[in-house]
Amino acid sequence: MTSTVPTVPATPAMSATSDLDAVQRRLTGIRRAAGRQWALVAGSLGLLVLALFACRVLLGDYTVTVPDFFRLLAGENIPGARFIVMESKLPRALMGLLTGLSFGAAGAVFQTMLRNPLASPDIIGVSLGSSAGAVIAIVLIGGTGALVPVAALIGALVVAAVIFLLSRHQSTAGIRMVLVGIGVAALLQAVVVQLLSRTDIYRANDALQWIVGSLNGATWERLALLGLGLVLVAPFLAAWGRRLRILPLGDDLAAGLGLDVERTRLALLVVGVALTAFPTAAAGPISFIALLSGPIARRLNGGRATIVIAALVGAAIVLAADYAAAYLIPGTVLPVGVLTGGLGAPFMLWLLLSRRAGASEG
Repeated sequence: MTSTVPTVPATPAMSATSDLDAVQRRLTGIRRAAGRQWALVAGSLGLLVLALFACRVLLGDYTVTVPDFFRLLAGENIPGARFIVMESKLPRALMGLLTGLSFGAAGAVFQTMLRNPLASPDIIGVSLGSSAGAVIAIVLIGGTGALVPVAALIGALVVAAVIFLLSRHQSTAGIRMVLVGIGVAALLQAVVVQLLSRTDIYRANDALQWIVGSLNGATWERLALLGLGLVLVAPFLAAWGRRLRILPLGDDLAAGLGLDVERTRLALLVVGVALTAFPTAAAGPISFIALLSGPIARRLNGGRATIVIAALVGAAIVLAADYAAAYLIPGTVLPVGVLTGGLGAPFMLWLLLSRRAGASEG
């Protein structure tokens, strides 16, 4: 006599549980794939930045071998090489690295927070606020030394406060913040031009780097101030950067998920302003680095925003542009902001045209 094992028919509850498990496994697979892509892109960019940094320090008019470079770092005095490397090339390369990292991260913060790839510190007036503060200190007060970077920092903070106050309590705060920033930037541009037209040529020359951005004045003292500022900003960027992923979902949905949208936007605005103001106070407003870094990072990372990748992209652009600016025209060292401005202008036009085309298709 054979016995059969009865089968239990599938119930709706069992079917729903099975579907939920499948969805969870699929989401886990997607997250792991995204994590692997992020690690690959970040690692590749890190190696690229390291290679560009080495080229900026070791190559050029005066080449240095790798063993000699480490001997110089150890304190050994190599005639002719110590001053060129330790007082010129190395501070300049470190300044380019830190400013690129900071501008790139600032661009990712602003563009993700305001859900607009054109919402970089260059466009909404924060960088120009730093420039205006520095120019006012140089022209009206005769400021020199540490006073000029402090004035640049204050200028950026004042502009950011004005933009935030004029655009708060709006359902379209992100778009309004961009428009208000463009208007403030136009006003500041007029102020800077008026000040430069009224001052003597020597003060105008001192103010030039705060308009175009340059690494020519890189010193260990400026590096120390820039490094200290970025160290102070880093914990706040790490703490609030996690909430940056929720804001692109929209204010209503973000608020429904328990996020204090206005407080988060204010905190991220302060972080973004600090990331813009400190490198501007050290090297001037190097044009379009923040604008370029965010969209490039998104394309490299499969359309997902990431502050780390944007920061690495910014560092790579600044180091490469500074090397090209130093040796593009023999005997002339161009300000790095001139070259990045030439790169950023057509890129901005491409962004505008691609967004218009996307809107038309939609």
